[in-house]
Amino acid sequence: MADTMWAIHHDGDAPLTTIEAPKPSCGAEEVLVRVYAAGLNRADLVQRAGFYPAPPGASKILGLECAGEVVACGDAVSEWAVGDRVCGLMAGGGYAEYALVHQGSMFALPSSMSFNEGAALPEVMMTVWANIFDRCGIQPGETLLIHGGTSGIGTMAIQMARYAGVGPVIITAGTDEKCRAAQAMGADITINYRSENFETVLADHGGADVILDMVGGDYVQKNISAAKINGRICNIAYMQGAKVELNLLPIMLKRLILTGTTLRARPDNEKQRIRDAILKGFWPGVLAGDIRPVIDSVYAFDDAETAHAKFSAGGHIGKILLSLTTS
Repeated sequence: MADTMWAIHHDGDAPLTTIEAPKPSCGAEEVLVRVYAAGLNRADLVQRAGFYPAPPGASKILGLECAGEVVACGDAVSEWAVGDRVCGLMAGGGYAEYALVHQGSMFALPSSMSFNEGAALPEVMMTVWANIFDRCGIQPGETLLIHGGTSGIGTMAIQMARYAGVGPVIITAGTDEKCRAAQAMGADITINYRSENFETVLADHGGADVILDMVGGDYVQKNISAAKINGRICNIAYMQGAKVELNLLPIMLKRLILTGTTLRARPDNEKQRIRDAILKGFWPGVLAGDIRPVIDSVYAFDDAETAHAKFSAGGHIGKILLSLTTS
């Protein structure tokens, strides 16, 4: 194989461009994947804007998830072989012809699933499990509130929650169309936050046991209000701001847990623990078709700038992908 590859280059506000870059080499526990599709995530836009650099040692190329075919394996790789169809999570490097993935952060793609579908799964499934099921310990029958219910993470959270017997599942979204889409995916109650106050709706339904929030800003106080006694609130982003003024007394009175996590910088063994839990508890649902990737749109790698513009506009439902294939 050649020693170079093409990759998508970012430089602040300048348009994304395709450049020639060195092809990465496998570390002992790494797999080199020929990328056929890559998922977009908000972290890509934040990194491009200069606020979310890649962790030390990770590729500076954008892209946290991909799907493709294994073309090389490190000396200590035991799970995978050349030719395997896979999808996986990485700390960077997905917007390229080849990408390195740790062997414990990959899933085997069934023959019935396209690479595009595969690229829509790793980041959202691992994020949902790590936050809702692991960090917040949600149980069957508990009420879940998901902000951004038609985002990639939101659409997966609805499906994984229903698969695990969680419910009712309540979501917020910004249009009636998005609310209808979330309901079709299994949401019990949908709230158009432009016309309804989610605090009021949650009060009418007894509050939420677990709240997954990527909005931040004034939602932090509203989440505290909307939570049940012994509720758990987990932030995975602060799109409306991370600096807020709060009345913390309800946290004491309702015995709440207010927490937050990131996934990207976690060590490989933690990511493998998350992957293994998904393989045991939720991947059977993927194989059976009960949990499905929700794809809004697919763009060619050469059209990555348009894909980023689409993501920034915020009207999408599910994942936006970059693809090197037509499948």
